[in-house]
Amino acid sequence: MQVPEHPVEKDIVLVGGGHSHVRVLKRFGMRPEPGIRLTLICRDTHTPYSGMLPGYVAGHYSYDDVHIDLSRLAEFAGARFYRTEALGIDRESRTVQCRDRPPVPYDFLSINTGATPRTDDVPGAVDHAIPVKPIHRFNQRWQGLLARTPRRAGRSRIAVVGGGAGGVELLLAMQFRLGNELQERGMDRRALEFHLLTAGEDIMPSHPPRVRRRFRQVLEQRGVVLHCDASVTRVEPGHLHTAGGLQLDADEIVWVTSAGGAPWLRRTGLQLDDAGFIQVGDTLQSLSDPRIFAAGDTASMINHPREKAGVFAVRQGKALAENLRRVALDQPPSRYRPQRQWLALISTGDRHAVASRGRIGFHGDWVWRWKDRIDRAFMRSFSEFPPMAPNGRTPASSGPAAFAEMRCGGCGAKVESETLSRVLRVLRPIQRDDVALGLQAPDDAAVTRVPADRAAVQTVDFFRAFIHDPFVFGKITANHALGDIDAMGAEPQSALAIATVPYGPPEKTEDTLLQMMAGAVEILNEADCALIGGHSGEAAELALGFAITGLIAADGRGLMRKSGSRAGDLLLLTKPLGTGTLLAAHAQLRAKGRWIDAALASMSQSSRLASQCLRQYGAHACTDVTGFGLAGHLLELLRQSKLCAELELDALPTLEGAAETAAAGSLSSLHPANARFSEQISGIGPGHDHPNLPLLFDPQTAGGLLASVPARNAHACLQALQAMGYRTASIIGRLRPARSGRPLIALTGG
Repeated sequence: MQVPEHPVEKDIVLVGGGHSHVRVLKRFGMRPEPGIRLTLICRDTHTPYSGMLPGYVAGHYSYDDVHIDLSRLAEFAGARFYRTEALGIDRESRTVQCRDRPPVPYDFLSINTGATPRTDDVPGAVDHAIPVKPIHRFNQRWQGLLARTPRRAGRSRIAVVGGGAGGVELLLAMQFRLGNELQERGMDRRALEFHLLTAGEDIMPSHPPRVRRRFRQVLEQRGVVLHCDASVTRVEPGHLHTAGGLQLDADEIVWVTSAGGAPWLRRTGLQLDDAGFIQVGDTLQSLSDPRIFAAGDTASMINHPREKAGVFAVRQGKALAENLRRVALDQPPSRYRPQRQWLALISTGDRHAVASRGRIGFHGDWVWRWKDRIDRAFMRSFSEFPPMAPNGRTPASSGPAAFAEMRCGGCGAKVESETLSRVLRVLRPIQRDDVALGLQAPDDAAVTRVPADRAAVQTVDFFRAFIHDPFVFGKITANHALGDIDAMGAEPQSALAIATVPYGPPEKTEDTLLQMMAGAVEILNEADCALIGGHSGEAAELALGFAITGLIAADGRGLMRKSGSRAGDLLLLTKPLGTGTLLAAHAQLRAKGRWIDAALASMSQSSRLASQCLRQYGAHACTDVTGFGLAGHLLELLRQSKLCAELELDALPTLEGAAETAAAGSLSSLHPANARFSEQISGIGPGHDHPNLPLLFDPQTAGGLLASVPARNAHACLQALQAMGYRTASIIGRLRPARSGRPLIALTGG
């Protein structure tokens, strides 16, 4: 991750990953502003480009062709990416309320969440129709329709409600793709029957007559039944009813009518139009609050009303980025005037398209190729980035802020007491009876009790932040620290935290500390581990660690150690490998966002239940796989028991994308040191290029448990682990007696 060289002075928060916001991120990535921090709040990692969505539906493009990777884009911009859903705004406290984390403060806020289908106006539409918007949810519904249709016996009747350009283009794309699907299965594509319903007198009312005539011809040639003046009044399972009395049977109903603003916008107190969109002036600022901007479908420009089209959102992005920059620098924003005429390129399902601009309209296969070149160039601009600075930091264009010119060391570097007190008041760590003094008492140290029949198990972990989201970082750090306790089979009791927060204004420090510790406390509470104290201070980078105390039976019952493995045991690994290479690739902008999502989800999964399961099935030895990688931690286990292992490379569970990023050379800085363990591994040499081989040395953060389990219990244990949610848990090898002078690990597979 990029590390800012300057303290944060202003926070710009972007809610939504729409077309305008991706341009904001790109422009700030190209020209960072020292002291200004961007945070993107979006529930999805991949945002679709609406201009290519019909081509994706038609089968001309892959998923990745038409989706912008917000995770990579945010990393390029040096922005924090909070993958969560915004639920509201508190304008008084200037915070964004989110579904599953503390509120996010802003100095300036921009909203670009797109539109929400207005299905509530028509009874039954919510339950029985497939809305196109929000677009991020459409893919799952489309995949379901795509799978159902070929399985349906007889004819399939599909109704598309909405006669604008979006509805017409989507219908033709669906017809083309579904027809091809049927034909590839040896079925008759004429079994498809399409109906288009529009409330108006004609289709595509915002386009010139020549374009409308062309699309009416195409619909007629393709056998589409057009219903004009057909306002849908009710939707039932398999049926549509219109104001004119039409009752239409339909196996699938797709909703492409006009949409409105997100429902939560109505609770913000912002001035909205009749459709629920935020009314903005020429500077794209809300009429109600100059600190709040809106763009794309979310915005309604009162002086320049335009239809909801991606072309306007894209054009607004440049002006939005400049005005956000200007207001953050205490400069007046500029006025933006959208174009009066715009080029519309609308495909007909096949590789043919119609163009219109003003009164001009023309069509042809060459128009589709032209549109394809334009669309692909647009997408490349958000996937191909200029080289990062050699030190991985955001380039600086001005000197540091005055408050950062001199920062004390020693205890003078502690976070301000009032800041710390406010954070602690918000956190809700669990209380335990065996904690006599903890956070609730202002004493110099915590006091815990260890019952007479119990012994203490202690461990400590600490590392720098590897992602921009402090909440997720806090969760993973706590989980990583608890991993040692889980590996020993102990019960977590208490935790002491040590945190460093980048220096800056107290309110920025407070938010970062709150976000990070809220994530950590969530994990500690789930583990019934009480946070009882710690230390916080200022530093150049965000970092967090924990000293954890656990409890185990005084006589050692239930304790799992690295020693104790026996010949014949099977090796179980509870989590997939690959976090090190994926995080390295992410920092180099080489990893797909969904790969990072999966890695973060794996790192956030507790090993507590896995530990209980392994003890239940009689594990002879256990360790957690962390910084030394699978090979290093397995060698520790083998040396303790004087055994060797047969390791099945094909059986190693791996995170999606890990083999690709490792093969491309995106490796953790610790990987070369770990690779020295290869001296104790046979089967590595010229010609051995198994894709999982580099992952033996990949350092893991909050990795899984590696255990040797009696062979008679191993398969039942594996089934139990998978039922508990460790879906990729695998039996990866077997233990054998060691032979003098032979490597301790022998590789098989590949």
